[in-house]
Amino acid sequence: MADKKTLKLRSPSEIDAPPALQKKGRGWKISDKRLDALHERARELRRHSSEAHKALAERFAKADLGRYKFTRHAVVGSAIVDFNCHNLGMAIAIDEDDDPLAKRRDKSLESVGIRVMRIKAADILENMDDVLARITAGMRLRIADKQQARREHHRTSTPRDRR
Repeated sequence: MADKKTLKLRSPSEIDAPPALQKKGRGWKISDKRLDALHERARELRRHSSEAHKALAERFAKADLGRYKFTRHAVVGSAIVDFNCHNLGMAIAIDEDDDPLAKRRDKSLESVGIRVMRIKAADILENMDDVLARITAGMRLRIADKQQARREHHRTSTPRDRR
């Protein structure tokens, strides 16, 4: 009789490196069926958001963040992040509980240049002003990082490369 194949997940302690993400096509080398499922899941999450998520989304809607905008429950690669600012390459994840796969997902996103900021749901509900100050500080740091990378690129590239 044929053996039945089963899916086995390794424990997070056995996994050293994040899986490589490759930008290609509509997604990041993700099948269209899987990507459609991710978008449907994100849509469901937007419809049934937690109280912490709703509170932070409401503050983002009222805030003047200049040219930066945070998208709710955005699909980034094969992950769904609570908030994503594409221009900054910054994602915000609200921690409801301690998820062992979250660290692996964060490593994958950071390997392609997306900085992930984790915020506890209780902190959002109890002390919104401190949370917004942390997010603003994270945004400033990310802007400074991007400016430094741009200066470094211009310093090392030749005028011909800049065309």
